[in-house]
Amino acid sequence: MVKAPKTPTLDYNGVAVPEWSTNHVHAWLNDAGFDHIADEIAFEQQIDGTVLLHLTESDLREPPLSLRRLGDIKKLANAIRQLKTSLALNPVELCESMSDLSASTSAIDSSLAVAANGEPIVPKGLQKLHKISQLSSSSKTDSGTRLFQLITREEWIKRVEAPDTKAKSLLKLGLAFCYCLISLLITAFVMVLVHDRVPDMKTYPPLPDLVLDNLPLIPWAFECCEMIAVAMAIIWFTVLFFHKERVVIMRRMFSLVGTVFLLRCVTMLITSLSVPGVHLACRAKSYGNLAAKLTQAFNIWSKLGMSIQGVRTCGDYMFSGHTTVITLLNHFITEYTPQSWHALHTATWIMNFFGIFFILAGHEHYSIDVFIAFYISSRMFLYYHTYAYNHSNLTTNDSRMRLWFPLGWFFEAGGVGRVENEFDLPFPTHFGAEGANSEETNSDADSGGALMMKTKLCASTSDGNEACQENTILTNNSSSASKSTGPRVNGKATNRKGR
Repeated sequence: MVKAPKTPTLDYNGVAVPEWSTNHVHAWLNDAGFDHIADEIAFEQQIDGTVLLHLTESDLREPPLSLRRLGDIKKLANAIRQLKTSLALNPVELCESMSDLSASTSAIDSSLAVAANGEPIVPKGLQKLHKISQLSSSSKTDSGTRLFQLITREEWIKRVEAPDTKAKSLLKLGLAFCYCLISLLITAFVMVLVHDRVPDMKTYPPLPDLVLDNLPLIPWAFECCEMIAVAMAIIWFTVLFFHKERVVIMRRMFSLVGTVFLLRCVTMLITSLSVPGVHLACRAKSYGNLAAKLTQAFNIWSKLGMSIQGVRTCGDYMFSGHTTVITLLNHFITEYTPQSWHALHTATWIMNFFGIFFILAGHEHYSIDVFIAFYISSRMFLYYHTYAYNHSNLTTNDSRMRLWFPLGWFFEAGGVGRVENEFDLPFPTHFGAEGANSEETNSDADSGGALMMKTKLCASTSDGNEACQENTILTNNSSSASKSTGPRVNGKATNRKGR
C-alpha cells in the first residue's frame, strides 16, 4: 500500500470538525502528538472529521486499524473524547456547521444537532455503522434547535457499574418500586382479562389431579392460607424496618416481585385452565369497556387480590400468586436474618408449607399451579441473589451476563453484594449514658453559663493494658474547676465520678 504524501500543517481551528478533510485530521493528529500514526489514520484509512468523531477505542484496537501500542490507543481515544466535548460546548457553531448534513441510519456517540421534528441530523460520509446504546438529554438553543448529548454504550456501562452512592441507591430503589407497582397493576388487569375466558364448567369439568382427587375439601382452608401470608408479611416488614441495609433489600424485593408477577401474567394469559373445583362459582364474566376493566383491575390491586378483603377472581390458575407471595416472604426472612435465628427460620418454612397445603385443601388451585409457583419463586430468588453476590466476577468473565440478566445487572452493578444482617433504628436516637451526659452538660451550662471541656490522656501500662484519664474542665467567667475520673483499663472505667 502506497502512503499518501504528507501535507503541510493546516489551520484546522477555523473549520468545524464535521467538515474536516483528511488533511485537517492529519494536521490535528500531528499537533496532538500522534505524528507517527497520522499517515496511517488520516490517509490510509481515509479518516475525515466526520469519521473521526465516531471512532471508538474498539475501532482503534480492531482491524483494519489495529494500533499496536496501548499508549497510542488510550491517548488517542482520550483526545477524541476531548475533541467531542469541546465541540459540544459550542452548540450554535455545531448546529450551523451541520445544517447541510443529511440524516443517516448510523448511531453516533457524539453531540449532534436535532431538527425541530426530533430527527437527528447525522453527518454525510459516515462509512462505518456503530450499534451503540445511547442515553440522551435535550436542551434548546436560541434558534429553537434541540441539542442531544449522547453517550456511548461503554460510558453507559461505566455509569451503571460505578459504585453506588446514597443518591444512586435511592434512585434505584425508586425505579424498582415503580417497576414492581406497574407489574402488579398489569397482573391485576390480566386477571380481569382471563376472567372473561374461564371455560364453562359443564363443558370442561375439573381436570384430574392426583392431590385434589385424594384431599377432601376444607372450606375455610384458603382463608387460613391468607392469614398465614399476613403473619409472614408482618414478620418480614418488621425485619426490614430495623435492617441496616433496608434500602438495598427493598430494591431487591421490588425487583423480584415485579419480575415474578410479570411472568405470571404470561402463564395466565396464554392458557386458560378449567375451574379446579365444582364448589367454585366461576363462570366467564365480561367487564365491558376498557374503563370498567381498569376499574376492576384497580379494585383487585388495591385489595392485594385477597379473598378476605372480598376479591373473587377466576381463571388465574397458572401459576398460584398466593404460593408465590408466601414463598418469597419465606426466602426473604431466612436470607436477611442471622443464621443463628433457627427458630424463626424453622417457623417460616413450616408456615410456607402449611400455606401451600391450605391452598390445595381449599381446592383453589391445581397441584401443578402450586408446584410451578414454588419452583419459579424459589429459583428466581436464588438466581437473583447468586448474581447479586457475584455480579462483578460474572460480568467481568462474560459480558453476556448484562444481556441475560438485564434487571439484575442494572440494579446490582455497583452494589454491595452480600449484606451483613445487622439491625438498627432507621432514625438517630440518643439513649443511655450519652444522653445523660448531654443533659448534665446542658443543665450545667444553663444554670451557671459554664463551658465544659473534656480531655483524655492514655498510656500503656507494663502489663500491656491501656490506662486512660479523662479531665473535665468547667469554666464560668474567670473561674475554672477541674474534675478527673479514675483510670480506665482495657476501655472500661474502674472509678467513674460525676455521673
